[in-house]
Amino acid sequence: MDGFGSLGKMLMLLGAALVIFGAALALAGKVPGIGRLPGDILIRRGNFTFYFPLATSIVLSVVLTLLLALISRR
Repeated sequence: MDGFGSLGKMLMLLGAALVIFGAALALAGKVPGIGRLPGDILIRRGNFTFYFPLATSIVLSVVLTLLLALISRR
């Protein structure tokens, strides 16, 4: 019976993580400057648009790394 209990806890944790991730994605469009940093690659040719948020990805990676490092120390 313990297997189902741990599976249930894992599914609830996964669901909570998905809700938090979804909320972060929904709110990310409302933060000014995110996605329009110098270093983000935008190519427009006729009806074709290619966008690669290189600088935004690096900034978010550094911020999340620092945040998770602070959380894991406690």
